[in-house]
Amino acid sequence: MFAAKTIKWVATAALALTASSAMAFEPAGKVECIAPSDPGGGWDFTCRSVGNVLEELDLVPASVQTINMAGAGGGVAFAHTVSKRKGDDQLLVAASTATTTRLAQNQFPGMDADMVNWIGAVGADYGVIAVSKDSPYHDLNELMEAMKQDPRAVKFAGGSANGGWDHLKVLIAAKAAGVENLPRIPYLSYNNGGEAMTQVIGGHVDAFTGDVTETQGFLKSGDLRVLAVLSDERLPGDLSDIPTAKEQGIDAVGPNWRGFYMPADIDDDAKQYWVDAVDKLYASDQWKQVMKSNGLM
Repeated sequence: MFAAKTIKWVATAALALTASSAMAFEPAGKVECIAPSDPGGGWDFTCRSVGNVLEELDLVPASVQTINMAGAGGGVAFAHTVSKRKGDDQLLVAASTATTTRLAQNQFPGMDADMVNWIGAVGADYGVIAVSKDSPYHDLNELMEAMKQDPRAVKFAGGSANGGWDHLKVLIAAKAAGVENLPRIPYLSYNNGGEAMTQVIGGHVDAFTGDVTETQGFLKSGDLRVLAVLSDERLPGDLSDIPTAKEQGIDAVGPNWRGFYMPADIDDDAKQYWVDAVDKLYASDQWKQVMKSNGLM
């Protein structure tokens, strides 16, 4: 009798374990990644580079499709996720310091950070201040000296909205350099860093404020001159020639974390799957190579 009961209990437990395993979440079919910008910016880079590595690591069953959804410094994508994608466990949304600074300033009307699920970060993308190759400014101090004389002397372009992270990096550096009347510094907002850099290279705007990953193409072509990276120490590899703001006497540091959030109302096992997937991606050799090639820390 005891043996029969034991066998029955073991069989029941095994069936329960099998059912539980069968019910564990795995993505099925196409996964979407919303980049809250036009192609060419940091959020676009996040979706496309992470999507490629997720595919290489077989953490998704098919492809990861990047959907560009620019507007309101990430606000359009955030509102879309909150209002139309609840419960969608096949959707990732690229996020960064630009997202959380906008949320902290209540710039997404009627919405807050608790309305989505935060999944994880994949690296720190350090801020830069850059000019075109023909610019009269050859280092950060020359640029800041012009702004000390007249805070409106240098017009900046960035990929975040006014008051967003790209704008704040300029204000952080200018304040550290002793520039006064910071609200008078001109800042033009574009839908992504690529568009902002094009304006600078074309001579329409004086300087670019963004992140080092965004500058790679224009750096290699020689069209862009990075005056300073906003990191504690110089970046490794091919980026080691770029001086920091700190070594130029301006104590300004601006790391931009890059990562993802997902819609609300997804099951706990789905959220855990994507948290674990980001952890596996971050630990992989493939992602380490992406970080090294693009200046992520």
